[in-house]
Amino acid sequence: MNIQIFGTGKCFDTKKAERYFKERGIKYQFIDMKEKGLSKGEYNGVRQAVGGLDAMLDENCKDQAALALIKYIAGEDKDEKVLENQKVLKTPIVRNGKLATVGYRPEVWKNWS
Repeated sequence: MNIQIFGTGKCFDTKKAERYFKERGIKYQFIDMKEKGLSKGEYNGVRQAVGGLDAMLDENCKDQAALALIKYIAGEDKDEKVLENQKVLKTPIVRNGKLATVGYRPEVWKNWS
């Protein structure tokens, strides 16, 4: 497994995800989204794996103005806006190669190999 956890140090669910993998002895790489967000390729891979952008958006994010803008702009512009402002994404985003989840999803992770 090649686990990457994208999140922030203050996110409770991100900490739970790190603990989940640590307790099982699974090595992972933590990427702090405040320092370095998802690349365009990573973003596209996660979006495809989770079933689209709507599954990735955090309805309760602090930046409600950016979230509203992303929801109502033209479809072809949404991805660029999200990449500019990744605070609107749910965390943690956990990747394992082409597989990915958004949020705390141990029921999915236990089936990864």
